[in-house]
Amino acid sequence: MVKVMNLFKQYGEKPVVEDVSISIPKGKITTFIGPNGAGKSTLLSMISRLITKDEGEVMIEDHELGNWKTEELSKKISILKQSNHIHLRLTIRELVSFGRFPYSRGRLTDEDKEKIDQAIEFVTLTDMENKYLDQLSGGQRQRAYIAMVIAQDTEYVLLDEPLNNLDMNHSVQIMKTLSRLVRELGKTVVLVVHDINFASCYSDYIVAMKDGRIIEEGSTAKMIEPSVLNSVYDMDIDIHTINNQKICVYFQ
Repeated sequence: MVKVMNLFKQYGEKPVVEDVSISIPKGKITTFIGPNGAGKSTLLSMISRLITKDEGEVMIEDHELGNWKTEELSKKISILKQSNHIHLRLTIRELVSFGRFPYSRGRLTDEDKEKIDQAIEFVTLTDMENKYLDQLSGGQRQRAYIAMVIAQDTEYVLLDEPLNNLDMNHSVQIMKTLSRLVRELGKTVVLVVHDINFASCYSDYIVAMKDGRIIEEGSTAKMIEPSVLNSVYDMDIDIHTINNQKICVYFQ
């Protein structure tokens, strides 16, 4: 289990995460929602140790985050950031092979190659695995990056705005892939999204943040309610149920 206790982070005089405590359920999709500047991405980065926390604790399987050796932590938690800046001309397969670095240190074994094959197949990119990233659509490129994370084969998969700049069709494909990660491979997925409807359709647990604090958290049924969402976003949000699925409608 990942357990966060009294986490703080500030830049200069401005606090961006204040006294945050949460427990992330295993084998589920947990989604962080909230307006821009709520602290969602900062919290995700502290959980993965991409950035340092100022105060508080992050417990990974009963061990404090700071006590994990980097090579062991990279076999437990993987993270895909919102902006991926790889300036090399790589094929999909070459990119996905980076996910095996914690195990192979660049010298791929037969087991590594099998994991790479499985990851590429999981995101349905096998027929184009030798294409270069700059030849792909935005949705295909994002699936390639997710395949890299899958190849890393960690128990916890963290994604910061994986739907950013994707159209509706590609966004649905990504979310279905993440659902399969949980359902078929038993992973624990934690992500930041801005579209509440994607959070409603695919999340098991939702954490709502505002001004660096957690406003409310709970099951999707509990969280996708006007009384909760209106307090988080400071706007009128109406809820409709279509085919037993809650859909949010926004009003200024």
